[in-house]
Amino acid sequence: MDNAAYIALTRMSGLRREMQVVANNIANATTAGFRREGMIFSEFVIAAQGQEPSLSMGLGNTRQTFQMQGALSQTNGTFDMAIEGEGFFQLDTAQGVRLTRAGAFTPNAAGELVNMDGHRLLDAGGAAIFIPPDARGIEMARDGTLSADGQPFAQVGLVRPVDPVTMHRAAGTLFTVDGPLEPVEAPTLLQGFVEDSNVDPILELTRMIEVQRAYERGQSLLDREDERIKSVIQTLGR
Repeated sequence: MDNAAYIALTRMSGLRREMQVVANNIANATTAGFRREGMIFSEFVIAAQGQEPSLSMGLGNTRQTFQMQGALSQTNGTFDMAIEGEGFFQLDTAQGVRLTRAGAFTPNAAGELVNMDGHRLLDAGGAAIFIPPDARGIEMARDGTLSADGQPFAQVGLVRPVDPVTMHRAAGTLFTVDGPLEPVEAPTLLQGFVEDSNVDPILELTRMIEVQRAYERGQSLLDREDERIKSVIQTLGR
């Protein structure tokens, strides 16, 4: 296989991964708290050696998460929360603490606030949040302080990574951080709202078409290279 085929296959491999990313974005266009992803392509260059030409290949193997805030939808749910500005909720999972912007919670049988997957929401001190069993009304201040019948009992803890580069998608709307976390100063939360996905379906569909056409061009190049090599072999075999 010559350089032209290697170059085409490398780019097509990256385009295939980008197609998977775009398809996942579209599938989660209505998932609350979801963050859109993109694919970063880098160039691998080998300098010319003697009479050999230089070689350049495009590699697509790094995902980028876009943290632009999504629109806020009013649900009027007592335990639905939306973050305005920076910050992430902390969830206690079997794999450790995970971060998320998906703010739909409900009390479990033990009175702990959990998300749809049963992961416990943590307060500013890193402890689970318990809802008093005899509380008649739960209200949340804009700084995340929860009150039962007018008496504060917990504060939702919002954090952010010190270095955003250390944050990676774990699964769905959950993120893991390799580095340290810091509390968000002057957090702003809204009760009875959830943050929508920041995916624009129209833009993603447009990107899907572009990726598909680029992949087809690569396949066409491989077909032409295959025909060229066959032609050379047939000519030399005469």
